[in-house]
Amino acid sequence: MRYAPHLIGNPALPALHGGTLGALLESAAVFSLLWAAETALLPKTITITVDYLRSAGPRDTSARGIVTRLGRRVAAVRVEAWQDDRAQLVATATAHFLIKREA
Repeated sequence: MRYAPHLIGNPALPALHGGTLGALLESAAVFSLLWAAETALLPKTITITVDYLRSAGPRDTSARGIVTRLGRRVAAVRVEAWQDDRAQLVATATAHFLIKREA
């Protein structure tokens, strides 16, 4: 996610808004799942739990999703987000999705 000034949630730090990080994590999870399931049908989010680990500064942020379970109807994805150093995560998420297979 490219940094933009309107993504700042706390101008005193400055730090990215938690909602932007949550949206990034959910988007990364969805794209990872679409890739793993080899489908173009968008999955429906059942649950997503975001853990904010540290303040995300005004810089570009990257995220990577890992499909941990891919069943016939439900999938689980773990997502990590970082900025400059991949070992210094700014947030993680665990998400469950309802998936539909193409007929």
